[in-house]
Amino acid sequence: MFNFFSKLSRTRKILLFAVVVVIAIMIYGNLNKKKAVVLTATVKRGNLEQVLTIPGTIDAEEKAVLKFQTSGRLSWVGVKEGDYVKKYQSIASLDQKDLKKTLQKKLNDYLTSRSTFDQTTKDDYKDKVLTDTIKRLEDKAQFSLNNAVLDVELQDMTVKYANLWTPIEGFVTKAEPQYAGVNITSTTAEYDVVNPRSIYFSANADQTEVTTLKEGAWGELILDPFPEEKITGSVKNISFMPRAGESSTVYEIKFIFDKDNSDYRFRLGMTGDLSFVTGKKDSVLYIPMRFLQEKDGNKYVILLKNGKKLQSNVETGMETDDNIEITSGVSEGEVVTE
Repeated sequence: MFNFFSKLSRTRKILLFAVVVVIAIMIYGNLNKKKAVVLTATVKRGNLEQVLTIPGTIDAEEKAVLKFQTSGRLSWVGVKEGDYVKKYQSIASLDQKDLKKTLQKKLNDYLTSRSTFDQTTKDDYKDKVLTDTIKRLEDKAQFSLNNAVLDVELQDMTVKYANLWTPIEGFVTKAEPQYAGVNITSTTAEYDVVNPRSIYFSANADQTEVTTLKEGAWGELILDPFPEEKITGSVKNISFMPRAGESSTVYEIKFIFDKDNSDYRFRLGMTGDLSFVTGKKDSVLYIPMRFLQEKDGNKYVILLKNGKKLQSNVETGMETDDNIEITSGVSEGEVVTE
């Protein structure tokens, strides 16, 4: 044998060695297949819970977007982003000089219209029979007077609306522009306020999930920034209309949790998972879901008895993420396999 190998060229020796290695790998693989572990599970009796978990984000009920109703020059800004403001606190104001002058002009126009109206309806008309022409003159004067009154009232409102104030307390989350002296319009200036004490967890449940929930249901929330902290609370409201702009039909679940937020550690936009127990059964037989098989509409399991595999048709009940209830076809302590 030694002489045989010695007579082979170096290339043939390498090829022969490669063949031997491949054969060895194949033999080793077949041996491992024969020794593969057979997965099994024991039919157990215990309690099962159906848990619905839906993702979401923290939102706030009290949010105010403040904008001026007119254009003008920004004369004063009293806040910046991050400030905490009180309810009815002033935020910003426009220069009121032009607005007040315009109001005075409207008042003058009103006085002119009033004078015209009085002249049109003066006493010397009372003794005359009202003709159509006189009646039209009276109506025209009355309309002009009414419009003048409305102009004055609208301009007076504009002067009052030149001051921007917040209807809620909270943090200023947006302040644009930040500085006075610039000209703004009703669309270019915006000041947003959010009350951190009004936060809640907003989750989306699809049309099949929402039917398992109801207002007042208790749940458990785990926020991504605090994975070790379980926060309990309840459902305050389930929207009747689906959310617009979503790719599927989903409804908002408004979840109020009982955690003090005086230190403001729970902030808008934080994400997490909200879990509810939607079903529970005590003392039932169950197996891991992976061992249940189905064919032609029939459900069955493979029992392992005395080293032999036997098929047994079963009926099922409650399902969880990992386990399934078996209502008939197996007994407690039996072993199922794949």
